[in-house]
Amino acid sequence: MKVRTDADCTLEVWRDGVETRMYASAETGAGQLTVFEQWCATGHGAPSHLHAVEEALRIVAGTADVWVADERQTVTAPASVLIPAGIVHGFRNVGETTLQVLAILAEPVFEAHYIEPERDVRRWPPAQAQ
Repeated sequence: MKVRTDADCTLEVWRDGVETRMYASAETGAGQLTVFEQWCATGHGAPSHLHAVEEALRIVAGTADVWVADERQTVTAPASVLIPAGIVHGFRNVGETTLQVLAILAEPVFEAHYIEPERDVRRWPPAQAQ
């Protein structure tokens, strides 16, 4: 059993207005998933992107504008959104308080292809591969 407290999980500034805390990934010994939490200031979130794997997005606190393919919806906590593999999606905090989101992806290395600007991002690979 591996127990990690919040003190073990570095709070990273991932993008302007977005802080991220990693709980499980290949870097922490996970073999099949990535789990992280984000706190997004008003107007901030995740720009349009896609993953090769399915993602479960849990809106823990706040209100988000969430888009998956050509569908868009305002989602208020507590709620979850299931995002199929290979589908463009994203979210933005449209509330007046901090948006808290928990993300679970079906791969231990976070990989995303962002649409605009187009770029690929890879985070939290196994420690020996960094």
